[in-house]
Amino acid sequence: MAVSGERIQWRNLIAASAAVCVFSFSMGEMYPLLSLKMEGWGTERWVIGLNSAMSPIGILVAGLFISKLAHAFGPKRVAMWMAFATALVLLSYPTLPFLPAWFALRFLQGACVATLFALSEAWVVRFAHGQYRARVTAIYAAVISASFGLGAGVLGITGIEGYLPFAVGAVVILCAIPLMAMVQDDEILDEESHVSFFEFLPKAPMLLFAIAVHAIFDGAMIGFFAVYAVSHGYSIPMAALTVTAMALGNVVLQLPLGWLADRTSKRAVMAGCFVVCGGGMLVIQPLMHTIWIWPVLPVLGAAAFGIYSIGLAMLGDRFKGSDLVAGTTAFSSMWGLGALAGSVLAGAAMDVFGPEGLPLSMFGVFMLYVLALGVFGLRQRNALA
Repeated sequence: MAVSGERIQWRNLIAASAAVCVFSFSMGEMYPLLSLKMEGWGTERWVIGLNSAMSPIGILVAGLFISKLAHAFGPKRVAMWMAFATALVLLSYPTLPFLPAWFALRFLQGACVATLFALSEAWVVRFAHGQYRARVTAIYAAVISASFGLGAGVLGITGIEGYLPFAVGAVVILCAIPLMAMVQDDEILDEESHVSFFEFLPKAPMLLFAIAVHAIFDGAMIGFFAVYAVSHGYSIPMAALTVTAMALGNVVLQLPLGWLADRTSKRAVMAGCFVVCGGGMLVIQPLMHTIWIWPVLPVLGAAAFGIYSIGLAMLGDRFKGSDLVAGTTAFSSMWGLGALAGSVLAGAAMDVFGPEGLPLSMFGVFMLYVLALGVFGLRQRNALA
């Protein structure tokens, strides 16, 4: 029976991971596609940025109802319908090629993405075995990054004109539905009442703050690091390659981080990720004109994404049932809020302080978390005294 139960867990885990990776592949195609289409219309870049911000806003709004929907209708049913709805949204872009309509569609896309990722991640951390949980979430994070990057590469085959690229994205997303149908999630909601997003917030405040910091870094570096590299004399192709180098660390170095977290302490490894990220922000400027920037960028990217993957493992260690669904929902919402804040913060910092405003502002964010963690720990000790 133990062997059979373990086999069912692994089947569920593989199905859930495959479903969300298929979804990530399709979203990796959509992000550059939408920006390139609007650029082709002659849309001003600040408007393109505003349109992109509609996805994080949709993610934030979705966080208010995901756990309630999952409790009312079941996680699997909600996830499958959201996959179908996302495919319809993707096909609606070329059907309604008007900028105002794309703002509404981008919001809906964000809400659907948040729901799918929150429920899929709840499955992943629920079905991962305890002693392997950090390694499983690390592999999950690595494959998510790889599939997202591969999705963007599809545009080189389909181009950006007509229905074809959108249809490819929709078909790929629909492939996630039979994968999710394989998941047995009868036990994931094992309580009579759902736990709302706001009810979960005080249960793990510093863990959620860590996810927000990761997302601030993600939004800032993906959006502005290529611009920062150009300001240091890089060509546009080489500047784009710096972002690729950071993403490569997510793919290659996540498993070693997960192994270390499982074998030692997840809290200690996450703290190490913060130290590496903070230190990396201080050394980027002097290394930009040396060969050493190329090994530093993958390590920096892996440490930043390690905050998220190890955070997922810590969430699975601490919570289950409705709390777990509420937790992954909160992770999704905090990521949306952080990514939105990161883009705004980085842009403002670079306007005020010049290019070096990017690493300096990110260093400040990491140090703010360390300070908040110290204050939180001190209050906890005082409360127990």
